[in-house]
Amino acid sequence: MVEISVCIGTSCHVNGSYNVVQTFQQMIEEYSLHDKVDFKAYFCMKECQKNGVSVSVDGTTYRIETVEAGLFFKETILKRVIVNQS
Repeated sequence: MVEISVCIGTSCHVNGSYNVVQTFQQMIEEYSLHDKVDFKAYFCMKECQKNGVSVSVDGTTYRIETVEAGLFFKETILKRVIVNQS
């Protein structure tokens, strides 16, 4: 199970966390990953001074721009799901 958290605190909300959440939800649906990922919203990841939206994948925190959400999902999350299945 891959654990994914997206920050929805004030700074990340202003930077587009809603769009990241929507993108991730659509991709989880598209790839039928409901039983392979634990997807949560998190109020604040204490990375407010940085640009973008905070995303945690299995405990590693990343900052991503909303336009990169789909690519990030494919390159980071989807690959991790595939590795966990092996």
